[in-house]
Amino acid sequence: MQAQTAGLTIASSPCHLCGGEHVSVLSNRSRDGGELRTVICSDCGLVWSDPFPHNARKFYEEEYRLNYKKTYEPKAKHVLRAGKVALTRHEKIKHLLANPQTMLDVGTGGGEFAYLLKSLGHNTQGIEPNKGYGEYSAAEYGLQLQHGFIQDGEFEQESFDLITIWHVLEHTEDPFFVINKLRSLLKPEGILVVEVPNMEATCQSPISTFHEAHLYNFNLATLRKLGEKAGLIEERHLFSEDGGNVTLFFKKAADQPDAQDNWTIAGNAERISSIYKAHTNLKHYTGMTPYLRFVRRMSRSLFEKNAVKGFANNKSLLDGLYKDLL
Repeated sequence: MQAQTAGLTIASSPCHLCGGEHVSVLSNRSRDGGELRTVICSDCGLVWSDPFPHNARKFYEEEYRLNYKKTYEPKAKHVLRAGKVALTRHEKIKHLLANPQTMLDVGTGGGEFAYLLKSLGHNTQGIEPNKGYGEYSAAEYGLQLQHGFIQDGEFEQESFDLITIWHVLEHTEDPFFVINKLRSLLKPEGILVVEVPNMEATCQSPISTFHEAHLYNFNLATLRKLGEKAGLIEERHLFSEDGGNVTLFFKKAADQPDAQDNWTIAGNAERISSIYKAHTNLKHYTGMTPYLRFVRRMSRSLFEKNAVKGFANNKSLLDGLYKDLL
């Protein structure tokens, strides 16, 4: 049984941001109703599953896509959906793309975003742990792709102008290790773009906040501090329209941080906990957000059924979707 300290629990492993051991339990259930213990570091506010609910390497390499997409390769509707997301991601970073860039996309998935950037003339590489999606995207779009985890990826140091990691960091066993490695792959003037779900978001139902696929949960403060610990500084950040995602643009700091620096964030755990606890079912379902989300999902489903018809393959589907940019 874990020790208790002034109402706090001792985590099974230290916080990967500040090294603290004292946590509070936010939840004991996943969105699917299964047992999932989610804790928040009392010193910095980083949120994670304690203990991890699965072997992360095996889960993401073999099981994740099957669990969430029910397929080993993306279906046409998945490609269309991801292609539209790729366009929104391009919109966020287009100010960085005036000249051809040497790019790395981490967690390439079905390859839709990497293919868009490749089609725009950028030297784009990718890395994807899921064997089915990785083999599919390399073959379908001719992507320069490594199969595996970024932790093990073999890339030349300081070789990329731009690195993107969209909704991947929250899935990793050690997010600091990942961010630190990505810093080492950036050229001196390079930019790292990180997007994660926002722990402070209230657009989803309260029961949907935590699930097995997301080992970590960040808000802007913990994501920013994680970058600072790795020797990065914020250039700018964005929140999605519904507040569900936070995107942070990092560049290299002039100097690496000192090993003795303090990575705690005063008041952040209290802030996150209060937002999470205030987001009740009553408050959520008496507002318009869940009903507008439902209508959007239904409209999207109807649109997708017609939009994927008439294309010879998924590549031609994306070419049609991207034609106004190319």
